[in-house]
Amino acid sequence: MEIKIGNFKINEGSETFIIAELSANHGNDIEIAKQSIKKAKEVGANCVKLQTYTADTITLDCRNEYFKLNSGTIWDGTYLYDLYNEASMSWGWHKELFDYAKKIGILIFSSPFDKSAVDFLENLSVPAYKVASFEITDIPLIKYIASKQKPVIISTGIATLEEIEDAVEVCRSVGNEQIILLKCTSSYPSKPEDANLKTIKDMKKRFGVEVGLSDHTKGTVVSVMSVGLGAKVVEKHFTINKDVESADSSFSLDEKEFKKLVEDIRTGEKSLGKVDYEMTKSKKNNRLLSRSLFFVEDIKENEEITEKHVRSIRPSYGIEPKYIEHIIGRKAIRDIKKGTPVTFELIKNST
Repeated sequence: MEIKIGNFKINEGSETFIIAELSANHGNDIEIAKQSIKKAKEVGANCVKLQTYTADTITLDCRNEYFKLNSGTIWDGTYLYDLYNEASMSWGWHKELFDYAKKIGILIFSSPFDKSAVDFLENLSVPAYKVASFEITDIPLIKYIASKQKPVIISTGIATLEEIEDAVEVCRSVGNEQIILLKCTSSYPSKPEDANLKTIKDMKKRFGVEVGLSDHTKGTVVSVMSVGLGAKVVEKHFTINKDVESADSSFSLDEKEFKKLVEDIRTGEKSLGKVDYEMTKSKKNNRLLSRSLFFVEDIKENEEITEKHVRSIRPSYGIEPKYIEHIIGRKAIRDIKKGTPVTFELIKNST
């Protein structure tokens, strides 16, 4: 099934849809957010993604241990409310940023974290929705998002197989087949050895949907590798200045790195090509340097050919080496000079 996000078509033969995730890298400054959108466009991203929540829509302002991070993250010791209050983007910026992205010609959408955010984004005519990894268990929210009949991109970083099945099924229950699952490792940053990219092919086969990668590793290697395994969407956190600290800056790509990511993915896509065993002109030309059978010693007419007379060497003007057993023990039809390609015409038939 082809999925269309704005004017970008995602299907088996399409380019990878590359998302620059702004997340908290706006620095609480709308001009930084706008500059980030502009730079994402310049480095070749297909889309910029925001996150639409407030601290109050995503958690509770409560100071007991339940709401204090202590699970091995880079944010340990921080209360959830404080983290999200710092990282969230003003809803008042959204329209200006959406208008700006449209003006410069880059797609933009967002991750809603509750129904009020979905309603808010619907008024901005978003072309798609993203469900964050930690929201995959909120089936009522996913159902509400899917009911808007727009593409739904779902990260699976914390999900069990059953929870992924539930998320896909609830989308289909409201008639929405425009589903893209993202393989994801929900640690920040994550380790390449935890990426388990082979899951991408299994997810595609198991759920019958397009699959991509939400990548939290440092660098670009894991993202590029995912494309070779069938990822049709790659999402990577993007910042225009790593010196400006944010909740996500430590595992985000800067402008130079993101440009390399895009270039490497596009080069990788070209290298995938198609299933091909045809003899192209280039292949035929290069075959002249492959091995074949040559006479490597002078031999007289009617002399029996032995292993000292014939060898497999470059170039390829003689018969193929696999025929050497058919040559040894037979006789030369005439005098033959060293350096002559072996052909069947030079060999007497056995009698």
